Amino acid sequence: MQVILLERVVKLGQMGDVVDVKPGYARNFLLPQGKALTASAANVASFEARKAQLEANNLETKKEAEAMAEKLDGQQFIVLRSASDSGSLYGSVSPRDAAEAATENGFSVDKKQVALIAPIKDLGLHAVAVILHPEVQAEIIMNVARSQEEAELQASGKSIQELAAEAEAEAEFEIAELFDDIGAAASDDDDEGDAPAAADEGSDED
Repeated sequence: MQVILLERVVKLGQMGDVVDVKPGYARNFLLPQGKALTASAANVASFEARKAQLEANNLETKKEAEAMAEKLDGQQFIVLRSASDSGSLYGSVSPRDAAEAATENGFSVDKKQVALIAPIKDLGLHAVAVILHPEVQAEIIMNVARSQEEAELQASGKSIQELAAEAEAEAEFEIAELFDDIGAAASDDDDEGDAPAAADEGSDED
């Protein structure tokens, strides 16, 4: 099926290109999204008549998208989730979650703009693309953690594995200290028990 593109479509073509696509792709995505028209003689003529206006509109929205991309690119947003000790989430982080996190922090992002190939299912820092315009995109970082404190540690560069190893080492150190304290206390008790015996030995010699 032939369509004429009303805007740039990744891996398909630029505005004004007439391209061949699968009918289902055209009917379910390109046409309802307003990204293309069927390439009939009437539609091609209509596009040519509106081409200058469409290009002007595209340039304006592109400039707006570039301005937003400058502010949005590289931003890190925290999403708190429950997870196992190994870091696997009980659930996942979806495009909606990413869009809501960005919006809560003052950026107007729609879930349809979030290009997430698959839902995020692990703790950690995840790079996510946000398509602001057919020719403009930004990259944000989703900091998925179980607590604000854990998110801050992850932001400083520590992985969930490193955090787990540190927690385990700290627990082992505390246990070792506890046993040292118990051992020291037992040693003190032994010393106290030996003192009278020494005194008795002295009295026997008399």
